[in-house]
Amino acid sequence: MRSIIEELFYGNICPNTDCRTQDNETKQLMGYIANHHDALLSTLNDQQKEILEKFDDCYSELTDINEREIFAYAFRLGAQLMLEMLGESTKNNM
Repeated sequence: MRSIIEELFYGNICPNTDCRTQDNETKQLMGYIANHHDALLSTLNDQQKEILEKFDDCYSELTDINEREIFAYAFRLGAQLMLEMLGESTKNNM
């Protein structure tokens, strides 16, 4: 059995996709977004469609950056919690 670090290295663990729950509320909201996007797209001319596509690309890139930063923050927070817990454990054993 590989360690969690090895699993992460080999791509067997993907935190940015594995942690997402696909509950009914989320699925329904994603459906609404897709429907509204398609409805808007059908009303636009070619120039407006190009602008919307650029907007979507920028928004996607921003979302990726935010997810990366949230992951890094949560990872550091988890590590700090572990260090504090281990420190308390060591104090209690003395």
